[in-house]
Amino acid sequence: MAISKVIHKYKTNAQPKDIAYWKTKSYEQRLDALEQIRTEYNSWRYNAEQGFQRVYRVVKQK
Repeated sequence: MAISKVIHKYKTNAQPKDIAYWKTKSYEQRLDALEQIRTEYNSWRYNAEQGFQRVYRVVKQK
């Protein structure tokens, strides 16, 4: 199933009501919602849990 790209242009005074909703939220709440959407998309798209891509080992040199 492909997702098609959709772009909507609005004049500043004719924006949809969801913008007004998000303007009432703090930046922390907006970032939390964005992180949740990103996490859900990554698990759907890549079918994997988010984690480190590489494992590094710290070696103390003399």
